[in-house]
Amino acid sequence: MIRDVSYKLVHGKIAGITLGNPKAPVVLCLHGWLDNCASFLPFFDALIEQKSELLNQYQFVAIDWPGHGHSDHRSSDAHYHFIDWCYDLLQLLDVNQWQQITIIGHSMGGMAATLFTSAFNDKVDELILVESIGLLTQNENPSEQLRKGMLSRLQLQQKQTTVHQSVEAAVKARMNVSDLSDNDAKLLVERGLQTVESGVTWRSDARLRNVSPQRFSLKQAIQIVSNLHCPITLAIGENGFDMVQTGVKIFAEHISCYQQYTINGGHHPHMESPKAFIDIVEKALKKN
Repeated sequence: MIRDVSYKLVHGKIAGITLGNPKAPVVLCLHGWLDNCASFLPFFDALIEQKSELLNQYQFVAIDWPGHGHSDHRSSDAHYHFIDWCYDLLQLLDVNQWQQITIIGHSMGGMAATLFTSAFNDKVDELILVESIGLLTQNENPSEQLRKGMLSRLQLQQKQTTVHQSVEAAVKARMNVSDLSDNDAKLLVERGLQTVESGVTWRSDARLRNVSPQRFSLKQAIQIVSNLHCPITLAIGENGFDMVQTGVKIFAEHISCYQQYTINGGHHPHMESPKAFIDIVEKALKKN
């Protein structure tokens, strides 16, 4: 049975869902940017449907990142710096006294997991990435990146909150900016909405859309990836993002223990092909 969970961190509450054996090793599932933990519902449902042995062997925990889903937003004087996701993970392990975990990370969640694992190799024994490899790097000069980041913060104050008349309208809006199916978009949208007087609006913190004022250089990103000590498994969508294919060419050769699979789907193949994804997870976890 899928259960709701919440954890108290320094900045506030982290919400999520869990499935499996609560006394078993933890597999922490991390969603992508502007998604939420419902990203892993098809995977969880498929585990239940198949009566997978993984449910006896592991405790699966999918969280909403801060500012996403049902988790609290950061304080009014804070921002969503990429490196802060690492501190969120460090706190999460600390409050739960999880000594070592496996991480499944999709898109931004995979990048955050990569950075965290590189810094805390002793805390992660397996990293399973979905449409995610390496890090987003500095394409422009640092001054221009900083300028864009600061201006985006200023411009955010002038933007009005988007309100949709219905859940269906919000689902349609989400589908217009992604490759998600109606069912998968609905899962994410329903957890990501809140009711207001004139309709529904997004729970996610608007500050998540700000341009990052600083990114790692390519040289730094390669060093970070090169410092991954645990086995890395990558699941790519057959029709996934081009940037992931580009990332494979740049970063894969710097990973010492690396396995790659392709499954049906776009940028959310773990939602579109959950049974195939279970097979990949089973193969990865058998290495432990």
